[in-house]
Amino acid sequence: MKLIVGLGNPGKEYERTRHNVGFRVVDLLASRWQIDMLSEKFHAWFGSGVIRDERVVLLKPTTFMNRSGQAVQAAGKFYQLELADLLVISDDVAIDVGRLRVRKKGSAGGHNGLSDIIRRIGSDEFCRLRFGIGDVPGAVRSSHVLGRFSADEDELIEPAIRRCADAVETWIVEGADAAMNRFNVEAGED
Repeated sequence: MKLIVGLGNPGKEYERTRHNVGFRVVDLLASRWQIDMLSEKFHAWFGSGVIRDERVVLLKPTTFMNRSGQAVQAAGKFYQLELADLLVISDDVAIDVGRLRVRKKGSAGGHNGLSDIIRRIGSDEFCRLRFGIGDVPGAVRSSHVLGRFSADEDELIEPAIRRCADAVETWIVEGADAAMNRFNVEAGED
C-alpha cells in the first residue's frame, strides 16, 4: 500500500494559493484514478483505490499546513505503513516555478508542513515530491506562499501539476529512483 499526502490549507480562501499545490496534485490524481475524496478520516480528506495492482490512499490534511503531521501520523499508524511507502507532495520556494524535485529523504528545508511530519513520525526517511513555487527576494515569505500565481506563472502551473501527478504514478509503479531520473529536470526539458 502507498500513502500519498498532498499538503495545503483547507478553506476556499486558500484553494489556488502557492501553498496549496499539493492539494491540487492530489485532486488531479483522484480524478485520474476515479477516487472519491469526500470522506474525512485521519484529520484529512481521504480516498483510496487501486492503481496497477497497488492499493493507494490519498490524503489532504484538514489541520492546516503547520499541523500536517497529525494526518500522516494517524494514517501511517492505522495502516502500519513503512516509510518507504509514504510520498508527501509540498510546495518549495527554493525551486523555480514549475520545476519538480523528487527526494527519498531529507530535511524540511524550512517548510512547516514537512517539519511537522518529520517531528510527528520521528524520521525524515520518507519520499517527498517538491513542487517549485519560486520566491520573491525581500518579500514576506508568508504573503508569498499564501498568494496566488501571476498570469505568467499560471501558464507553467497546470502542465507542472500534470507532470507532478505523472511523477507520483512513476513512483508508485517504478519506484523513487525512476521518478527522480525522469522528473528532476528543468521545466520544459521533458
